[in-house]
Amino acid sequence: MKKIIFLLSCILVFSSCKKEEENPVAPVLEFKEISSTSVVQFDNSIVVTFGYEDYQGDLGHQDPDIVSLRVKDARLSDADMYHIPPMTPEQQELHIKGTFSVNLNHVFLLGNGASETTKFTIQIQDRAGNWSNEVVTPIVTIEP
Repeated sequence: MKKIIFLLSCILVFSSCKKEEENPVAPVLEFKEISSTSVVQFDNSIVVTFGYEDYQGDLGHQDPDIVSLRVKDARLSDADMYHIPPMTPEQQELHIKGTFSVNLNHVFLLGNGASETTKFTIQIQDRAGNWSNEVVTPIVTIEP
């Protein structure tokens, strides 16, 4: 009987122990909203809002020449890069969480067709060089 109680106690102790989850090193993004999924080229801008969370708080740079926000138009081979100002003081490790909006001005047609569709993929890089997951917008229609 003592062996059974001991065995059950061991099972109970080991089953209640969980490995503590570590905080992710890279920033984590979540798509929130897009201002419009239909625009007239050169007339309208698109505002994409996404949520971010970074456990080290090392998003953004003091130097305006350092870019850390990547926005890729699905129709193009290269992404546009943008500067993000620091979201925490340098050399401080703080857990930060919030929303960020990107204004995509002057969206235009690449061809001569009546309209085109695209989507935008957004990613952010922290000061340590870690890229976040990608967030993708719904399909956007661009009219002449």
